[in-house]
Parts: sequence; structure tokens; C-alpha cells
Amino acid sequence: MTYSSAATRSRTPHALRVLLVLGHPRRDSLCGALADAYCDGAGDAGVELRRIDLAALSFTRDVTAASPEDQPLEPDLQAARADLAWAEHLVFVYPTWWGTMPALLKSFLDRLVMPGFAFRFYGPGAAEWEGLWPDKSAQLITTMDTPPPVYRWLFHAPGTHAMRNATLGFCGVRPTRALVFGPVRTSDADRRAAWLEKTRRTGFALRSGVRSPAGRAAARIRPWLSALRLQFYPMSWAAYGLGAVAAATGPIDWAAFVWGLLFIALLEAATVFCNERLDLATDRINPNHGPFTGGSRVLVTGAISPPQLRRATGLLLVGALTAAGAALGVAPAPIATALWMGLAVLFTLGYTVGPLRLSYRGLGEVDVAFTHSALVLVLGGLLQGAALFDADLWLLSAPLALAILPSIVLAGVPDHDADAAVGKRTIAVRLGRHGALRLAGAALVAAATLGLVFEGLALVDGAFAGLQWFVLPHAALGLGLLWWRSQTPADRLQRIDGLLVATLTYMLWFVLVPWFNLS
Repeated sequence: MTYSSAATRSRTPHALRVLLVLGHPRRDSLCGALADAYCDGAGDAGVELRRIDLAALSFTRDVTAASPEDQPLEPDLQAARADLAWAEHLVFVYPTWWGTMPALLKSFLDRLVMPGFAFRFYGPGAAEWEGLWPDKSAQLITTMDTPPPVYRWLFHAPGTHAMRNATLGFCGVRPTRALVFGPVRTSDADRRAAWLEKTRRTGFALRSGVRSPAGRAAARIRPWLSALRLQFYPMSWAAYGLGAVAAATGPIDWAAFVWGLLFIALLEAATVFCNERLDLATDRINPNHGPFTGGSRVLVTGAISPPQLRRATGLLLVGALTAAGAALGVAPAPIATALWMGLAVLFTLGYTVGPLRLSYRGLGEVDVAFTHSALVLVLGGLLQGAALFDADLWLLSAPLALAILPSIVLAGVPDHDADAAVGKRTIAVRLGRHGALRLAGAALVAAATLGLVFEGLALVDGAFAGLQWFVLPHAALGLGLLWWRSQTPADRLQRIDGLLVATLTYMLWFVLVPWFNLS
């Protein structure tokens, strides 16, 4: 018999349905022993268990038809397809060879994970997709000769990411956890016995379900935290605080300050959600996404659906408008403050929302520089009694805006090809990758120059005193990194995370130094 589908001990009427797939070409391997250990533990946990040993199946390995669904399934694959549909929890046990799964397992997935069964395309031009396995979870168990920390941190775990995100995640499966054992080649009997026991315990842990109550709550919250992209908020909050400190002639009006800060936070979150949804076309085809570029990927992976994100955006905007109303109720100049808050809504949402869609017109970088400097800084001042055109607030904003510009311009470099493909005319698309590097360098120098001129003139009550000791070394570092990256061919400027960190932190000096001097 080439295919085995055996149910084991089921102790409850609604036992978890588990399918284990052994992807090693040899059944008498360490992976085979790990599969046995997992089955032992899962059986003791009372789940309903089925197992497929791919080495025992008979099927054509390659997709020879125009599409997998056009190629008839052999009897063994028909049975496997039925078990995949039946299972609630998928377990894949396989070795990692050359960074990813064996050809046998890849062939199995190529033949069975197909449109109409695991996912579907829909919408105009079939441009949208939906995973059809949202109620399934998965466990990966893999062995390798590479030390697991090296595989994860140096090589970025390509095989694990491919299975978790590009295959199972694309089909809606989550969570997908991974057990990685290695290096196998240098392991002794005791080490392997420990791996087997850990695998058995992992199977036995199914007695309480795939997720604990805390795990289920965390799983629901985690995608939303990713979608918020909280790493970008502190800059605007700090600039808002600087405006309040600069304008306050006595104790800060904390009621006005907190309501204004809440307005900014909720509006920025709504903007981030709009960007995520409206940039989906470029995010989907962007292979160079990272912590600072390419979006949060929650829509790409299906962790959150577009309708969910749209509803959340509406709630955030309602919250922002409510906070704005409360702030205006205590603002010293409510009319000017209301007009400025209106501009805040227009220019923050207008980054991607029509009719402005500034990021698609080559003005997105300027918009971000303005909204994260003058817009929030002046708002902080207005709520503490300053005039709209208070010279000190605008002088504080000018070098900060220039300091923000380099990181925003550079963020378009990894996204260049994807943005160009969907007609998003960022500065990196308009000037090219090397042109963006040059513009970032020029803005970096301009920010330092203007800040040092203000320091020399002792403007804004000496707010920039001491700036040179922080900005000059940081500017030198940034220019050095920009020169080094400019030697890289344009088509190889795919990830520049280090350079982005250097330029993102550069702007902090233009807030922290004035804040320290004025407080």
C-alpha cells in the first residue's frame, strides 16, 4: 500500500484533526524518527491523527499542464488532497537541504496547493486573492547541518519563511510554528534523543489545542500591532512635544497637550492603515520589504483583510475627530487651531488618499517632511497659546524638516521597482536610485548647515546650542554610508536598512537638543 491514512486514539467527540506529512525521501531517517515521536505525543494527547509518508506515494513530480488544477491527480494524490481538506492542523517533517525543503516535498506542494482548493483569485482581472485555509494551523519540524542561529540570522531562514509565509500563509494558514534541529552532522546520540523528546512533547502539547487562551489573544492582536508600524510614531510625537515646550510660558496645559497628542496618534494610525490598503498593489510585488519599507505585509499575508482594515480606519478617524473636538474645547485659539487640524487631516491622509495622492505624484516625501515637523510642532505650540505664525516655531521646524527628508527619500530606494510598476512616482522613481542617494546627501548637509547657522545666531533663545557636537559626527557617518552605497550598482540597492537607521536617527538631534535647551 503506497499511501497510509490511519486514524489513531481519539478520546473526545471533537478531537483536533491532525495530518502529519513526512517529506524526507527516506523513511528510515532522523526525520522519520521525529515523525514517529510527534505521532506518539499527538496520539497520547487524544487528537485524531493521519500520516502521509511522501516516499511511499506514487505521483508525477512535475506540473506539466499549464496550471496544476489542469493536471489529473493520481490516486495517491487524490487521497492526500482529501486528507489536507480534512485536517485542522498540518505538520510537515522534512530536512532542510540547500536552505529549503527537499524536491519531494516541493513536488507534493506544487501538485496539490492549487487555486480553488487552497486559495482563490477574485475581483477585476483576478487581481485579489484569498486563502481558503484560514481555519488551519501548522507545525514545521526540520533538520539541518547548518547551526540554527546561523540559518536564522545570517541566511534569514529562507526555507522556513517560504513555508510559513509564501506557501501556508498565502493559503491563510496560521499560526505556523517551527522546530529547527541541527547541526545533525555533528550531533551525538544524546542530542538526537533530546530532539526526539522535544518533538514528542510538541505533539503531546496538542492536548490543550494549538493555541492557549493567551496565545489566541496575542494572535489576534499581533497583526494589528504590525499594521500600526509603531516605529514611525515617536518622531512626530517628539516634534509635537517640542512645539509645546517652546510655546509654553508657564506650566504646560496638560489637558490640551494630551488631547492634541491623541489626535495626532489616531490620525497617524489612520493614515498608516490607508497607506497599507492603497499601496497593496506595490507591496504585493515588492521583494525588498523590510522594517522601514514595503508596508507591514498584513494584507499581503492575509493576516488582516482589506474590509477589516477599512473599518478600523473609520474607527480611528472617528477617534481622531473626537480628540480634536476635545482639544478645541480647551484651545486658547480654537479657530486657528481648527484650521490647522483640518490641514493636518488633509495632508496626512493625502499622502495616499485621493484626490491628492501625493506619494504617487512625487510629493510624498515633501509631505512627510512637513507633517512630521512644522505641522505637528506648530500644533503643539497652538495648543499652548502660541500664534499660528510664531517665528520661533517655524524656525525650529525648518532644519527638522530637512533632517527628516533623507530617510523618507531613501525609503523609496528598495521599493523602486515595485513602485514604478504600479505608477507610484516617488522621488526614487523619478530620480533613480543613485539620484535619491544624492538628494538624501544634499538634504542631510542642508539640515546640518541650517541648524549650525541657527546655533551661531543663537536663534530661538539659544535652542540649538551644542547641536554641532551631535549633528556633525552623525552627518559625517551618514555621508560616508551614502558614498559607500553609491558605489553599489543601482539594481543591487535592494535592502539599505543600516543606512535607513542612520538617517532616521539623525533627525532626533534636531528635536532633542532644542528640547533640552528650552525645557
